[in-house]
Amino acid sequence: MTSDFRRRVLLSLQRRLAWIPAPLRRRARTLLGRDLEAAPTVDDWSTRLIVGPDDAPLHWPGPTTVTPATRAPRPAAASTGSELRCLLLTESIDVSGMDEFVAFLARRLRRYGILTAVMVGSDDPGKGIGALGHALLAEGVTVVDPGREAGAAWMRSWRPDVVAVHGSADWPLEAAAELGIPAIETLHGMHNLFGAPIAEVVRRRNLVAGLISVSEMVRLQYLALDHGLDPEAIVTIPNGVDSHRVQSVDRERARGALGLTDEFLFVSLARHSLQKNGYALASAFDDVAAAVPGTHLLICGRSDDRSYTGQVAQLKQRMPSGDRLHLRGNTPHIAVLLAAADAFALDSFFEGWSLSSMEALASGLPVVVSDVGGAREQLTGGPAKGALISNPLGDPLAVDWPSISAARFRRQVNRHELVEAMTALARGTMPVGSREAIAADSLARFDDELCIRRHASALTATANGRAIALRGELAVTDTALGTIGDNRAG
Repeated sequence: MTSDFRRRVLLSLQRRLAWIPAPLRRRARTLLGRDLEAAPTVDDWSTRLIVGPDDAPLHWPGPTTVTPATRAPRPAAASTGSELRCLLLTESIDVSGMDEFVAFLARRLRRYGILTAVMVGSDDPGKGIGALGHALLAEGVTVVDPGREAGAAWMRSWRPDVVAVHGSADWPLEAAAELGIPAIETLHGMHNLFGAPIAEVVRRRNLVAGLISVSEMVRLQYLALDHGLDPEAIVTIPNGVDSHRVQSVDRERARGALGLTDEFLFVSLARHSLQKNGYALASAFDDVAAAVPGTHLLICGRSDDRSYTGQVAQLKQRMPSGDRLHLRGNTPHIAVLLAAADAFALDSFFEGWSLSSMEALASGLPVVVSDVGGAREQLTGGPAKGALISNPLGDPLAVDWPSISAARFRRQVNRHELVEAMTALARGTMPVGSREAIAADSLARFDDELCIRRHASALTATANGRAIALRGELAVTDTALGTIGDNRAG
């Protein structure tokens, strides 16, 4: 049996695991994981999306203009020793959306008199400082990874006034509590708490002085789990669009670099992982491609789960329109992809607040997004920006790992909405604002300075022993968001 045939058999078996006995299921998972280690599943960026007769290699065009949105960040002021000292605790500082947000805080809080340092507090001792952490170090930000044993001693030596927690590691919170340092936790999503015993949720909550959620849905998901929490003790601060990451790239040059002419390109900037639900998006795209010739879909991101990514790659081989589905790895040239694309699509099972869809909107792209954290805020108000479709599982408040696992390779309840919305965008029959109008509205409504000011206010209040109370300041209210259980929008 060839290794390629073996992988196909095992991948087929994985899609049917729910119907086979548990011992065989465990054996299949072991074999599948071992067999996929060396299997290529996504393409790199050495070639264009559409290779022409000349077979020219891909050359990335650079930004064409420097606008207020792409200005260089102002240098941090020299420390006077009188700033409030904030330690940003994160489980990683590499390439994820949460990592990008921690870096955003590290770079920008200084403007509000807050000196920052970043500490990797992962329960995984091999996590280490990633690419983004090294970039911060080069900019003069203190970034450390002392490990569990030395972590408390490092905290004591740096003497923070407040700790801002991002991620799920427990020991940094426990160390801060033992040292008497007040902490505030930002919930970037509920995935770390899926299936968690309520006693453990309450124990962790009692270690912090307050909770911030990045979207109203995450706030409601948390309150649905922790019934004993005063609703006023958890506030929503929507993520902002980091204006320094928004670059202007000439659209024609961007499309030419990728080999595009008159094709309609959907882009999905998403890690290749179960959470992002790329299998269902690719499957639905096959219907869209059949209805609208010349439509392409690019799914671009880091491959976090080789087994799941292998399923999407095998689906591509089976699809009649598989040649128009492009699976690529991560790239720093996101601005080029957004300039070249015609629309953005994301069919995630859950999000806290998708930075990729916000970056797409900030570049002016209309979007099709499932009902996850942040999606309603991003699409509410202003010019028409695309379509909000139902969550792949129906009720976004009922999402957990068992329900996601059961639905991952099945036809999902939002399949028809997803196909209809993508088809309407590709045909040009969905009314949407101009790229300029969508970009201007998104940048204004989710201003990065407003976001950083709210976090600075919460951190200052926590350091001074005051309760955080920001709900009255929010630009998007509960009324504007509508009832979370109602998934219909457009």
